[in-house]
Amino acid sequence: MRGAREQAVRRRANHARFRPGQRGGFYESFFQRANHPSRPLAFWIRYTLFSPAGRPEAAEGELWAVYFDGESGRHAVAKREVPFAGRCDFDRGAFAVTVDDARLGPGRLTGAAGEGEGAVSWDLSFAGGGEPLLLFPAALYDAPLPKAKSLVGAPLCVYSGVLRAFGQDVDVSGWVGSQNHNWGTKHTDLYAWGQVAGFDGHPDSFLEVATARLKIGPLWTPRMTPLVLRHQGEEIALRSLGRAVRADASFDYFTWRFRSETDRVSVEGRISARPEDFVGLEYRNPPGGVKHCLNTKIAACSVTLRRKNLGREVEVVTLTTARRAAFEILTDDRGHGVAIRA
Repeated sequence: MRGAREQAVRRRANHARFRPGQRGGFYESFFQRANHPSRPLAFWIRYTLFSPAGRPEAAEGELWAVYFDGESGRHAVAKREVPFAGRCDFDRGAFAVTVDDARLGPGRLTGAAGEGEGAVSWDLSFAGGGEPLLLFPAALYDAPLPKAKSLVGAPLCVYSGVLRAFGQDVDVSGWVGSQNHNWGTKHTDLYAWGQVAGFDGHPDSFLEVATARLKIGPLWTPRMTPLVLRHQGEEIALRSLGRAVRADASFDYFTWRFRSETDRVSVEGRISARPEDFVGLEYRNPPGGVKHCLNTKIAACSVTLRRKNLGREVEVVTLTTARRAAFEILTDDRGHGVAIRA
């Protein structure tokens, strides 16, 4: 049974947290991503606000769009920025987002970004998704730390409509993905984030996982790996702070391994992609500075779920996908070798 606090967080999962005019720096993003059922094709569309610390009058709305084509190796990357005041609205009481003439709300997203051959536009619908998924314990969503919050507003959405990239229309009918929401006063100092919306052979299973380190003054925290796996109608939530710190995880460019367990269950996984599957993006940080996001939505993922009874394994299930996993790395390192596109 879910507690009252968790139910409250889920009810307002897609309500904006930004207060226009607030002087503390802030960012907030609503993003959608989906994959073709069988081909290495995907899209990622992001509606974002960025308000630098101490300068709320400089707040901007941003539209980001990436179309990943793992067959040709060409990825369309587009971005548009507009002043926030008078041209954007992030509703604090409903799921309603406006960035200039682009719209996002229940079941629908429209917009355009970029120019010329790099332009991307979209007019899409989505349905389904199930209950919101919380990557952190519910109490942390209204706490000062972590400074960056993340959740999945609607896992396992089915999309329809047309996205236009490279001057061609792409019919996304039947593509499966998710609607997501994140916000905060500062980007996480270093992280890997992954998601699978439907595995090959297990289309109803969903994975959300992250490995993060925070910098407090000159010191770095240990790696923390919260993980949630939905499989066969059950939510396996390994997300408490203690569990996240005890999890085993490591990542580099461009492979990530993680493992988390209790006395009843363990989840072990690997996410990887080729360098050419990534696009590089610049994320401005509200306190100042710029971080690099290495972003792909056509990664490979393998997850092994082990159930235990009195210390003995009683069931082992392996979930895999060849090219349908989301994989991002946020870093200050400039030696990753991925070209920054936006």
